[in-house]
Amino acid sequence: MSHRRLPRLLLRTVVGVVILALAIVGGYELFEQPTSQIWGRTFVHGPPNQKVVALTYDDGPNPPYTDRILDVLEREHVHATFFVVGRAVAAYPWEVRREVRDGDAIGNHTWGHHHLIMMTRAEIRRSLQRTADAIYAAAGIHTHLMRPPFGARDWLVLHVVHSMGYTVVMWSVPLAKDWEYPAAPVIAKRILRYVGDGSIIVLHDGNRGRLCGPKHLNPHICDRTQDIAATRIIVGTLKREGYRFVTVPELIKLGKGATHTPAPGGE
Repeated sequence: MSHRRLPRLLLRTVVGVVILALAIVGGYELFEQPTSQIWGRTFVHGPPNQKVVALTYDDGPNPPYTDRILDVLEREHVHATFFVVGRAVAAYPWEVRREVRDGDAIGNHTWGHHHLIMMTRAEIRRSLQRTADAIYAAAGIHTHLMRPPFGARDWLVLHVVHSMGYTVVMWSVPLAKDWEYPAAPVIAKRILRYVGDGSIIVLHDGNRGRLCGPKHLNPHICDRTQDIAATRIIVGTLKREGYRFVTVPELIKLGKGATHTPAPGGE
């Protein structure tokens, strides 16, 4: 290869990388930005003038970590909302029963935690209904809350979800990336810096609904020890700041009539 062609090849490589990066960012903004309403209505924030927050957990149930989180919440007299994965509900129904018994709210997080925008209308409906059936079999309740895995949705996804009577619940506090297993103080700091009146916080009590025990997976995959400790820090800190914890259904009721809509990009 001649020396003259090297700069041109390098330039093409740089341009290609830049285009790819822009495509990735654009895809996130288009399909996964939690506060975006471009594809349809979602619930992302409670009343901006009341010191209330909703603590939510995704991807469980996942023993023993879900139980330990529930222990913390029970001691602190705090109720949360758990967006559960159907296959984990079917495997660990007693966990969902305890969540309901403790006064926590339940939401549908699909059967297998797959990207819904990659699924057909029938597949989306089947995934949600199968999870709804598992929740009812476990705890005898019907939920009207749903959170799409990865926050990914488009017009078709929301049309199907809304037609099934669900309210799509996103979040207003940027994700703490707790799936990368940072230390508890790091998780808490990433969340607390963005919390305000009416915020919705996301932590994880599982990992995409994976079943570590029956599947003989590496226990580290499902380890949520740091989320347990982060829960203690977050709850303690926000209580001292005068915040009250509510479930998502309670936050929705409080938010009725509020006109505030968070700007794209989060808090």
